[in-house]
Amino acid sequence: MKIKCKGVANKSAKGEILDIYFPCIDYGEKKVSSEIEISKNLNQELVEINWSDVDLGKPIENVEGAYLKLHLLSNKFVLPNSINIDGLFSNIPNVVWTNQGPVSIEEIDKKLHESKLNNNNLHIKSVDKFPCLTDYIVPRKVRIADASRVRLGAYLSEGTTVMHEGFVNFNAGTLGAAMIEGRISAGVVIGKNSDIGGGASTMGTLSGGNGTKIYIGENCLLGANSGIGISLGNNCTVEAGLYITAGTKVTMFDDGVSKIMKAGKLSGKPNILYYRDSTNGKVTAATNNKISDLNKELHSND
Repeated sequence: MKIKCKGVANKSAKGEILDIYFPCIDYGEKKVSSEIEISKNLNQELVEINWSDVDLGKPIENVEGAYLKLHLLSNKFVLPNSINIDGLFSNIPNVVWTNQGPVSIEEIDKKLHESKLNNNNLHIKSVDKFPCLTDYIVPRKVRIADASRVRLGAYLSEGTTVMHEGFVNFNAGTLGAAMIEGRISAGVVIGKNSDIGGGASTMGTLSGGNGTKIYIGENCLLGANSGIGISLGNNCTVEAGLYITAGTKVTMFDDGVSKIMKAGKLSGKPNILYYRDSTNGKVTAATNNKISDLNKELHSND
């Protein structure tokens, strides 16, 4: 399938591409289309890319390909972990993101100086390789309480609510309505009707030696300040404050019989309640008889 795209690149005074906005993408039945005008007063250039599905499986080789793949994810044209994003970090520049657009790190001191002298209110939002999702794409029927905490490349399905302390990285997101009050790390996907409680964390693959992408199934609950380094099947609950990694020793109860195993053995299995026994401190897994369900009024997001 052909992928035809047009975008606008912002460039530094030296001609280096700082970012690219792709308002025109034609990918089979999936399309976004807006008129493009290049500003004569800014360092901008038109970018055109003609790809096929084969290119989605290739490593990223330039900044144009990097920004296109991030746009494809956030427009929900492709699912997280379904395309090759190897080379992403090495092909996008570290940029000063401001209320007046991206600025190169070499030029920011001059811009700040001019701002103070001319009182033109230059505000620095971040210094990072990744911009905010909502500076490029505003997903429909989604609430984001603090836009700075959702990166371009996040995949947010209708009905998703990201509260103030929630965070969603690139190549990660939700596959249906979900409550996000904790952290969704790169590569992690959340099933519909699941709730990531305040301060909860999911282990990603960008650093720390974890090479396994994890997922959370449907109707799951991560309690406040809990965390996981294993996948959860449907209808699972992790008690507040409990962090489970693949090596965590878990006492599993099945038909009244207990046995001890590493949590990695339970990765992806459904209908499990994980909790710490307050009488002996042991991490325990038992059958989860309560299915998490979201408040539909909070997630209609019309």
